[in-house]
Amino acid sequence: MTRNLELVVAHCREDTAWLRRVPSPFRVSVYDKGGQAGSVTGLPNLGREAHTYLHHIVLNYEKPMDLTVFSQGKPFDHVPDFHTILRQLSSGSLRVVGFRWLGFIIDRDDRSGSLLFKHWRGNADGRALNMEGFCRAIGRKPIPENFIFYPGAHFVVTSQAIRRRPLSFYRKALEISAAFPDAAHCFERCWDWIFGADGIPPAFRNANMPVYLRPVQRLGLTWTDVARNRRMAEEDTA
Repeated sequence: MTRNLELVVAHCREDTAWLRRVPSPFRVSVYDKGGQAGSVTGLPNLGREAHTYLHHIVLNYEKPMDLTVFSQGKPFDHVPDFHTILRQLSSGSLRVVGFRWLGFIIDRDDRSGSLLFKHWRGNADGRALNMEGFCRAIGRKPIPENFIFYPGAHFVVTSQAIRRRPLSFYRKALEISAAFPDAAHCFERCWDWIFGADGIPPAFRNANMPVYLRPVQRLGLTWTDVARNRRMAEEDTA
């Protein structure tokens, strides 16, 4: 069955030449927060990619595409095989049921961000991440002690998964993305929950973190080292 496909890009001054290689079946929606003129939709520069994604969902809730890929303006640092994934989705060789994270690292953070966020190089003052307050604001109960996710906020979601929640939920989430401190980093840790899914392969839910699904030269990780992880991830998300 042919599926309607869309790529949503949260753009802010990145080079978008890579979009020329997006397979033709995809409708491409680029939202710009860097003041770029041209054939893109401008948005106020707040809320990072979470605000962009949620704006798109609210705008298209009544007519979502069958399958939507959400991406930042430069996806390849987090998803080196991004073009391959788009081709696989376009050809139907990669099947997504509900929700699927994209990336090659699985990691964990806690309620205050002390495992990751406090040490992130973009967090110069080492501030905490208030995941507990975020969960209360968005209505997540019970509040997990830890959040396991694929860093980078890249994922694929079906129209059925999007519409598991009412439009009012996404409108509220959009407001939170603009107003809650570091909201985009909070959303990054629980996009799968937003769409009513648990996107972490079961084999990795209790694993030592981080888990690498591709070789990392600076860490000395080879394909042999990560082959088992990739096999388990593919088996669990097939």
